[in-house]
Amino acid sequence: MRDQRLWTWHVGAGIVILVFLGLHMAIMHVDTLLGVFNAPRTEAIDWENVVHRAQSAFFVVTYVVLLGTALFHGLYGLRNIVFELNPTSGLKKAVNVVLLIGGIGLFGLGAWAAIASRAL
Repeated sequence: MRDQRLWTWHVGAGIVILVFLGLHMAIMHVDTLLGVFNAPRTEAIDWENVVHRAQSAFFVVTYVVLLGTALFHGLYGLRNIVFELNPTSGLKKAVNVVLLIGGIGLFGLGAWAAIASRAL
């Protein structure tokens, strides 16, 4: 039952990634046509636009959500790949602990960076 729940979260995370990454791609690569998020006739990577997005609570939240879902999706997929090799139960526990601690650490660092960028 636990694996089914985790797999459901894995698929849900893929859907969230699809939506938020689509939003990211639209902002970074199509916004010169739309002109919604960036100033007219400027590039999305211009420093003024980067600072403006970093100070927006909407973008900070979406960055943190995208980070969390991408980490879960990727690390759970990596866990499944490793478990396909039929490791011993001790090695399975070690893989779970390493991926959990690494994922929490990377999420903490990335969330801190997204939140700290609001102070620019």
